Amino acid sequence: MATLKVKKLSSKAVLPKYQSRGAAGFDLCSTEELVIPVGRWALIATGLAFGIKRGYEIQIRPRSGLALKYGFTILNTPGTIDSDYRGEIKVIAMNFGEKDFRIKVGDRIAQAVLCKVKQAKIKETASLNKTKRGSCGFGSTGI
Repeated sequence: MATLKVKKLSSKAVLPKYQSRGAAGFDLCSTEELVIPVGRWALIATGLAFGIKRGYEIQIRPRSGLALKYGFTILNTPGTIDSDYRGEIKVIAMNFGEKDFRIKVGDRIAQAVLCKVKQAKIKETASLNKTKRGSCGFGSTGI
């Protein structure tokens, strides 16, 4: 099991925790009260900073229950928190629901997953190997 160092930047911050033994993601909570009107988005503070080890990232993802019940989701998902970032984690949320979405201090607003990453050696080339699919995209393999 990996260790993730977490620093509280606010007295309102809630330390993340997994909600079940098999959970891949741990919850992130709001440190502020706000209302997101229908069709609008907001940047929500968590009051947390992470000490992520090199070779890892944290991905910020929506909570499925909030998306299904309220149309509340995360933009830029999965959001990537790089291993060398030490600032506050904030969540870009969007309200696609039918009414204004109210957030209170301590509400679980997103989930985060610690993931291994591998950097690639970038090499320019004049050609790429051919495949059956080629350059066909955006629905080319079926709906």
